[in-house]
Amino acid sequence: MTDLRRISYLWKETRINREYSTGVSLHSHTNQSKETLDFLANLGTQYRLLRPIFREAERRSRERYNIPVNYAAAYWTPPLTPRLAFDLESGQILSKLGLRPLVSITDHDNINAPMLLRTVASARHIPVSVEWSAPFGGDQAFHLGIHNLPSESGAAWMKAFEEYTANPNDESLTEILAALHALPNVLIVFNHPMWDLYLIGDAKHQQRVQNFMEANHRFIHALELNGLRHWEENRAVKRLAKQWGKLLISGGDRHGIEPNANVNLSNAATFTEFVHEIRYEGRSHVLFMPQYAGPWKHRILESTLDAIRDYPEFPQGSRYWDERVFHPDHNGVVRPLRELWPSQEAPSYLALAIKAVRLMGSRPVADGLRMAWSESRELRFTLGEEAV
Repeated sequence: MTDLRRISYLWKETRINREYSTGVSLHSHTNQSKETLDFLANLGTQYRLLRPIFREAERRSRERYNIPVNYAAAYWTPPLTPRLAFDLESGQILSKLGLRPLVSITDHDNINAPMLLRTVASARHIPVSVEWSAPFGGDQAFHLGIHNLPSESGAAWMKAFEEYTANPNDESLTEILAALHALPNVLIVFNHPMWDLYLIGDAKHQQRVQNFMEANHRFIHALELNGLRHWEENRAVKRLAKQWGKLLISGGDRHGIEPNANVNLSNAATFTEFVHEIRYEGRSHVLFMPQYAGPWKHRILESTLDAIRDYPEFPQGSRYWDERVFHPDHNGVVRPLRELWPSQEAPSYLALAIKAVRLMGSRPVADGLRMAWSESRELRFTLGEEAV
């Protein structure tokens, strides 16, 4: 086994952290990310129990409030503020691994969180990073983790990303990635590459991935093993990395209050040193944390529930689910639900939908689902500790 490229599991190798000085948390989200409400529509499609509830809720919205349900235009923000997210990720590395933490937060298409955190003494060295949703191929978009942008040009890069996203062109994307690659301290990660996030169909998605890699593989430094995607998808990412000769890297993709389910083990003292381990030394050790061993569907449900729970102890604006959910008003202006309704009560269609999803998290239902979704057999067929 080579020490340069490794995958480990903390529940199998409980002392693996002793070989390292640093734990690196990559790809997590804060309340600066805007997430669509498509997950509610998807839940209504997937779970028979919820279908009539969602249909009735949508009917009431049209008839009583004259507001059609618009899942695509509405969005929610994760519950954790940048400071809470930073403390959560740092805390896991300190308490469970006993290592120095390095944290790179990558909200969707903005760098607000790291810029805010740089005013906090304990987080002032956080890298300027983002998860960029880059359109490709006319019918797909890939999520790219762009880590450690230069502070002085971060805003300019975000403007370039925004302009490309508004007028996408595959050749222009290659030019942007080449320019990022030319910055020696920037790390470019292809996040969850095998996830057909935009539902164009598995075969077409895989073809788009191949097309993207053919055009851009020189500028992609690593492929992500995602802490919120299931075993089989991450195995497919491992095969893709082997095909293109790419490193694998961790990426928890945390949106809720469970810390990232994987991290990188490192001996880097700074994030720039970690980038050099990946880019120039070809060194990456991915460690899966114990939470990854839980049933995948149950973990996704818990992450969903985190989005719609109330947290009275959190800062104002993040405490209640209807402060973190946004929907167009009668004039099409997107506003927090709590501002939309004078009574500060959400319209019944959303309240009913939220209650239905929360029901799935109640102890009797959740315990039953956990048993039904058990993947204990999967633990005998992990991604493999051999060189990757």
